[in-house]
Amino acid sequence: MISAGSNIPSITERGGIWPRRGANLRRWQAAMPSALVVLPCLLVGGCGSSDTKSVATAEPAPPRPAYAKADILVPFPPRTIATARPTAIDSFADRYFADSFDDRYSAAHSFGPEPARSTVADRRAPAPPSYKLASLSPDLPYVPVIKHEQTQLIGFENSAFPYFGKNPRSGDGAYAGGRYSDNRVLVHVPAGFDARKPGVIVVFFHGHGATLARDVRDRQLLPKQITESGVNAVLVAPQLAYDAADSSAGKLWERGGFKRFMAEAAEQLARVYGDAHATAAFAKMPVVIVSYSGGFVTAAYSLQVGGLGSRVKGVVLLDSLYGEIDKYSSWIASNRSGFFVSAYTQGATKRHDDELAQILREKGIKVSDELNGTLKPGTVALLQTGEGIRHRDYVTLAWTEHPVKDILQRLPRRN
Repeated sequence: MISAGSNIPSITERGGIWPRRGANLRRWQAAMPSALVVLPCLLVGGCGSSDTKSVATAEPAPPRPAYAKADILVPFPPRTIATARPTAIDSFADRYFADSFDDRYSAAHSFGPEPARSTVADRRAPAPPSYKLASLSPDLPYVPVIKHEQTQLIGFENSAFPYFGKNPRSGDGAYAGGRYSDNRVLVHVPAGFDARKPGVIVVFFHGHGATLARDVRDRQLLPKQITESGVNAVLVAPQLAYDAADSSAGKLWERGGFKRFMAEAAEQLARVYGDAHATAAFAKMPVVIVSYSGGFVTAAYSLQVGGLGSRVKGVVLLDSLYGEIDKYSSWIASNRSGFFVSAYTQGATKRHDDELAQILREKGIKVSDELNGTLKPGTVALLQTGEGIRHRDYVTLAWTEHPVKDILQRLPRRN
């Protein structure tokens, strides 16, 4: 509230801001409305249209931070009063700078499959190496060595299940639902694998109560063992009966079933490897079958009626000889260029391994109870492991830690 006689500045007298004594009070009161109107204009720097007003000179604004696009930092120049004129309100273009194609895609001349980009940080991550990068040029480069390991679960048409035929051991049939419907195969190609060089395919048949992800990959560490062996090897492991106490082989019971499975495996390995031309190399690559526990039935039928012939260069049973002794002894006797290793605990498999040893010795085939150096053609080794070695841990701890890795490192090296 303004009281009479208070020292209110006068905007009408040029002699100073304080009114002379005796100034006419009525004259002062008449001037007050104008003063109240003018005062806001003075405080904000002027009145009039916002499109034409002048802006008071000020210090230049600090530079804006660089804005990240892909792997490129694109700095924008500072905006000052001079650059802001003639308008004082930012336009859409001022606030949101248009990106060029090169700003958005730093590698603008090649691309490959990438995960969805949700943040700038995501864009900095390397593209997943499922496939080699595709060039925009008409000539596709050939990348013979895979640079990043690949471990994938892939549905196969010729995997063990579903299966609509009969079980040759029992006569039962129609294994096509529930635990017999998973057609996936665990496929692993390690970093550095070169399809142009001699290599080997490890085919792993799991035991009872197993799944590919939880057990074969994460607990039994098959992909890790393949990679750490340093050998030019890949892995394929079909899902048998899913998490079930069942040794059924499904389509791999059939004559030629294993051959069809491996033909499809060659195509899928080439796809994961990143070069379709590598299919022919995978289709000729030697095979080593590894069976753990209940996988013995699938392994035995793959040897007897699978149709892969001399491509199978070795068989490894990890506490797995629960039966089918005739099929294994027949394969050993007929394939003296291959090797056979069966390791066993003090449990039920010991009796069967002793029986197999007797059959082979009667056929004049030498049987060793230890592994020494390279696995030479014709090697037959039946290895009893000591006390404290558990059946459940046998794929990671048998006669040595990581036995599959050890087998691969004992293979003859080829150049």
